[in-house]
Amino acid sequence: MKPLLLESLRAIVGPANVLTDGDLAGYEQDWRKRYRGRALAVVRPGSTDEVAQVVAVCARHGIAIVPQGGNTGLVGGGVPDDSGTQVLLTLSRMDRVRSIDSANLTMTVEAGCVLQSVQEAAAAAGLLFPLSLAAEGSCTIGGNLATNAGGTQVLRYGNARELCLGLEVVTAQGEVWNGLSGLRKDNTGYDLRDLFIGSEGTLGIITAATLKLYPQPAATLTALAALPSLPAAVALLQLAQARLGAGLTGFEVMGEFALGLVRRHYPQLRQPLPPSPWTVLLEQSDTESEAHARELFEGLLESALEQGLITDAAVAESIEQSNGLWHLRESIPLAQSEEGLNIKHDISLPVSRIVDFVAATDAALRAALPGVRLVNFGHLGDGNLHYNVQAPEGGDARQFLQQHEAAVNTIVYDAVGASGGSISAEHGIGALKRDELAQRKSPVALGLMRAIKAALDPNGLMNPGRVV
Repeated sequence: MKPLLLESLRAIVGPANVLTDGDLAGYEQDWRKRYRGRALAVVRPGSTDEVAQVVAVCARHGIAIVPQGGNTGLVGGGVPDDSGTQVLLTLSRMDRVRSIDSANLTMTVEAGCVLQSVQEAAAAAGLLFPLSLAAEGSCTIGGNLATNAGGTQVLRYGNARELCLGLEVVTAQGEVWNGLSGLRKDNTGYDLRDLFIGSEGTLGIITAATLKLYPQPAATLTALAALPSLPAAVALLQLAQARLGAGLTGFEVMGEFALGLVRRHYPQLRQPLPPSPWTVLLEQSDTESEAHARELFEGLLESALEQGLITDAAVAESIEQSNGLWHLRESIPLAQSEEGLNIKHDISLPVSRIVDFVAATDAALRAALPGVRLVNFGHLGDGNLHYNVQAPEGGDARQFLQQHEAAVNTIVYDAVGASGGSISAEHGIGALKRDELAQRKSPVALGLMRAIKAALDPNGLMNPGRVV
């Protein structure tokens, strides 16, 4: 069966696009290096029709397919298992911008388009595609939609789901659903688009998407602010929302230890403020003028200083300085990786409960594991914390993870549940959190998800072992 299957795949996409030999680590190992599998073949289709043919052939042979975008995921959802029986299907060759409709404020792109390229294509048309995250130079739109990615501007523009109007999808049977609508209103039955967004390739393969665009803001201002406490950060968020309204596009919080790791591992990155218990990165986008934006922004910071919410602030005076401030925030995960393996948590909570959650969970972890180091940062504006746990200073990070990950997860996820939160805010479930989801999701919700999976992928060949 294997030679016949490979022969069929080569006939569809060309021999050069069916990889079975050589170093395939870039496809078979995840970004965090926690999961390493072995693919039967890495297949690189160049069109939706080729994807459909590949899926149909694999379905006839009973071969599972693992879709992959930029392979930047953090939950082990885009690499094959170690059986050597799964086809890894990468959409990297499908990277065309099909069209931009400026009057309708939409663009249609293929799933393999790198996020940064989508941003640049929108900017070249004088428009804005606002999805932005640290991996934007290598992650792809298909992966962003398959995981319902969040990023730094969810506060204003929403997750990837809110930025997508239509999809083109290859089903588990190898059929093509063309739902590339640019409509903002379409009340004609079940919303199939939302079934596939966030499904992590377990229901079908996203091959293209029609995305929302926005006018470019007249001005964007960025600032770092030093704060004495986390309650002060929540109070600053409320003040900023009251003063700036929809103009507040970013509100990132960073604990002192998180930025300390950046200082340790990337000393060349200038930090304009001295170390503080907490630091917030704020961004405001204004549709009127830079003068108007600056007046509002500086008024906000002056008021925050007067109220004792912040102790110092630095406002970027150029795009270069603004990029530098964002680079500090985006370097935290990289600095953590340099520090050693760590236990990551991508959680969401009601903003009103974050202060109590952090205080109680910090204390519980330190009591259970003396010396543990907590790397807390994230998108405070939408309640999403990356609440990560690093081994004690000088300890064996790999051994710490092996021995204590289950206990740490229990402490953190129990506290998340008690606070009315979610164990996954933007990274997805993948393989990493599948068992946790089974334990913590409502049985009714799990039953509905399994029914959808069984209906759309009855043979269980779409990214098996992930999500449900």
